[in-house]
Amino acid sequence: MDPSTRTRQANLLAVLALGINDRVRQAEEAAAGYGSTAPAALVALHEFLGGASIDQLRQVVGLTPSGAVRLVDKLSHAGLVRRGPGPDGRSVALTLTRRGDEAARRILTGRRQACETLLAGLSSGEREALTPLLERLLGQLTAARLAEREEAKAPAGGWLCRLCEFSACRREMGECPVANAARPTSESPGPGE
Repeated sequence: MDPSTRTRQANLLAVLALGINDRVRQAEEAAAGYGSTAPAALVALHEFLGGASIDQLRQVVGLTPSGAVRLVDKLSHAGLVRRGPGPDGRSVALTLTRRGDEAARRILTGRRQACETLLAGLSSGEREALTPLLERLLGQLTAARLAEREEAKAPAGGWLCRLCEFSACRREMGECPVANAARPTSESPGPGE
């Protein structure tokens, strides 16, 4: 493949990623009623992080310790997150309230619909061909992020799966490309790389 085609592909992928990110983020923030990392916090607590500490939530959504406390304060005041006693008596365990759980479900639905709109223009054959390409790209992205972690560099944004709908990626059936790419490493940080 000639260099100009490679450059064009990289540019097209970057523009697509940015446009999808803008679209998905708008849907997530509209469903949550909050911007920034609130949608990721709600979905992570809903999907895999219920009962986690503020520090664990901080790592998943990519915040500083003070930023995570402010986020939890905001979500708690809104009646979306409940603080409870942590396992060691000094920490706090976070769980979603019923309103928080409903908000997380709305976020996942909005996210799915934002992407379905884009995929609707593809034929069923094109969609079938797209799945293995997406899985491969996610595997490569996971490997790159794990390599950054090994170099003591935290990848931007927190965990890849912070907004993932685990049943949709078929994680429990062993089909999640992120989990599968992270599995060979002995120090995988968790369910979302």
